[in-house]
Amino acid sequence: MTSPVRPGLRRLAVAASAALLAGCASFSQDGDVNDVARMTQERIAQPAPLKRDQDSREEVAALLSKPLSPDAVVRIALLNNQGLQATLAELAVAEADFVQAGRLPNPGISFGRVRGGGETEIDRGLSFNLAALLTLPVRTRIEGRRFEQAKLQAAMQAVTLAADTHKAYYVAVAAAQASTFADKVRGSAEAAAELAARMRATGNWSALDAARERAFYQDVVTQQAQAHLQATTTREELVRLLGLWGPELAFTLPARLPDLPAQPRAVENAEADALSQRLDVLIARQDAQATAQALGLTKATGFINVLDAGYANKSTTGMPRQNGYQVSLELPLFDWGGARVARAQASYMQAVHRTGDIAVKARSEVRQAYTTYRTTYDIARHYRDEVVPLRKQIADEVLLRYNGMLASTFELLAESREQLTSVNAAIAAQRDFWIADTNLQSAMNAGGNTESRTAQ
Repeated sequence: MTSPVRPGLRRLAVAASAALLAGCASFSQDGDVNDVARMTQERIAQPAPLKRDQDSREEVAALLSKPLSPDAVVRIALLNNQGLQATLAELAVAEADFVQAGRLPNPGISFGRVRGGGETEIDRGLSFNLAALLTLPVRTRIEGRRFEQAKLQAAMQAVTLAADTHKAYYVAVAAAQASTFADKVRGSAEAAAELAARMRATGNWSALDAARERAFYQDVVTQQAQAHLQATTTREELVRLLGLWGPELAFTLPARLPDLPAQPRAVENAEADALSQRLDVLIARQDAQATAQALGLTKATGFINVLDAGYANKSTTGMPRQNGYQVSLELPLFDWGGARVARAQASYMQAVHRTGDIAVKARSEVRQAYTTYRTTYDIARHYRDEVVPLRKQIADEVLLRYNGMLASTFELLAESREQLTSVNAAIAAQRDFWIADTNLQSAMNAGGNTESRTAQ
């Protein structure tokens, strides 16, 4: 007659089966880089290639052969930046931890042999960690969330890299454009200084006026050197983000910044969208959820540090083999697990408050970024539509007066310098707008510092 299975043993068997079924995690083919690329693409509105291979090297070379566009520099950075590639390698480490959490520890085997008095006693044992088996589903879920968090962090770095590359690009193009105008200003100042020196030599110009023209020329020489340095420095910042070296450094930038859009973008429900899609907010939520699950595991295993069970048998010379089992349990005499539970609870509350703090900052950063975006757009448009055309009109009128011998050469040169100064200010305003546009997108999608970056 078959004896009925005890309810406790039945529950243990069901729990063990569920644990084994839950612990079937395996490695993905690409370390889930495709998931990171998908999240990145959703936020930068262009394909996000993250895999570095021979085809990508050829693509980078093709992009570098033409003047770089804003989309091209982002694509090159995503393919070529070594820091991002290191983060993707860390993603593989997180996946390994996730897969490891779904696997049981190896069983242990013991063997003992004692001989004396003509008798030989042999002990054999096979054991495994029951606590690891019973907590396998929970540990797998926790590491699964950690892995998802690692993917979010990798996507955040990719989106941040795209934003930093965009800003470095706009700064570098503006600096090169300003450097070109600085060369023109120097030419104008040099011509004025030479003319003043000649007129002073003939007695048709005062020493004071000639000295003023010469002083202006010397100031312009200094400004030109600073503009050249700024162009070189900002170009190198872009080079670092693109991960370029050697012959790749011979890339060319466009002669001018992109035109302003016809109308500024209208952002509706900006705060709600930021809270639903900002990667730093999603990472904080994942961390809080993972910590909550870890708290549950800590409470469940607060008093069981080691619980091993296994099969054992014993044989002695001349005696029948003795079979049975053995269980080892760590007694909570000195450590009742209270400190671990308290630490887990404190960690959870820390994660909750951190999430709330990030949400508050996200709302503020979006509002600030949009205000900056609209203001810089209005300023850049004002220079484009009002200041620069007005300066050009004044310069044209002075030229007509000069051609009619109603204005001197120095009046013409002075007005030319004023026009170039206005153009430089317009370049800076246009640069600040594109940086503000990038910061707005970053505030909506990734998070972090949204302050405008401008050339010094």
